[in-house]
Amino acid sequence: MYSKISKKGGGTLSNEGISRKKGFFYELKRKKILFMMLIPAMVFFALNSYLPMVGIYYAFTKFNFQGGLFKSPFVGMDNFRFLFESGKLKQLTINTVGYNVVFILSANILEVFFAILLSRVVGRMFKKVSQSIIFLPYFISYVVLNAVVFAILNCDSGYINTMLVSLGAERFDFYGTPWVWRIILVLCYLWKNVGYGTVVYLAAITGISEEYYEAARIDGANIIQQITRITIPLLVPTFVILLIFAVGGIMRGQFDLFYQVIRNNGVLFEATDILDTYVYRSLKQNFDVGMGTAAGLYQSVFGLIIIMLTNGLVKKLNPDYALF
Repeated sequence: MYSKISKKGGGTLSNEGISRKKGFFYELKRKKILFMMLIPAMVFFALNSYLPMVGIYYAFTKFNFQGGLFKSPFVGMDNFRFLFESGKLKQLTINTVGYNVVFILSANILEVFFAILLSRVVGRMFKKVSQSIIFLPYFISYVVLNAVVFAILNCDSGYINTMLVSLGAERFDFYGTPWVWRIILVLCYLWKNVGYGTVVYLAAITGISEEYYEAARIDGANIIQQITRITIPLLVPTFVILLIFAVGGIMRGQFDLFYQVIRNNGVLFEATDILDTYVYRSLKQNFDVGMGTAAGLYQSVFGLIIIMLTNGLVKKLNPDYALF
């Protein structure tokens, strides 16, 4: 290892110490190729993430086309005040956070469960086929999912209502009953997304050394004990990282799912309306840019606070699992 005699005490400094002493520009000169590879990513985020943040100003204006961005009437916190006083923001927040909490917890539990089952399958062909079948719904469009759900649940000719009539029972109006969609939307989300997460956890399980399981079998551990004592504990870091990423978007609802499946059925808005669909309708129907931006800004700030708190809690419990 290259070393250099210190002028003061005759000690040695490693390359790492010299790099820290020289600073950023020294590293930039030494690793200019690596820094150049970062340029496309930096340009992408600058154009798509940071530059559009100028639009936050819309949240404090009563936007009109004549005035544009900086000449529209400034209304201060009026847009936020209307959201809070109208009671919409409270219901939208409850729906958005509530659905995402259920999505995150139920999806991760099922993903770990199916990943462990697949990892224990002996037949190679059966394992590949099962993995492909589970993963396939992830590629199906929400537009197609909407058509399937409507074909099953619609009141006139839906599959379920046709079966009920044939059995002598009365029809059930799914599209006029808000509470039932809390269950239907969760089932739709799980059906479409569990396969993707299962592959992620299965990859993590594949990375676990077989020596752990061999040692456990020598000690007399059965399959359940191997799963509970080896597989699950070693999946905890992956679980925590995915959980933090998911919590970071807890205020970002599954817009495609809620919009495509529910469409503009106002009867169901009480149980299915989230911040994303509300912002979209604000722009589409009333073109109330100020109100929509205010809701979006609230969404972003709330999500940032949640991810900071979650990461801080994880860092306090186990610093190795924290993102930063």
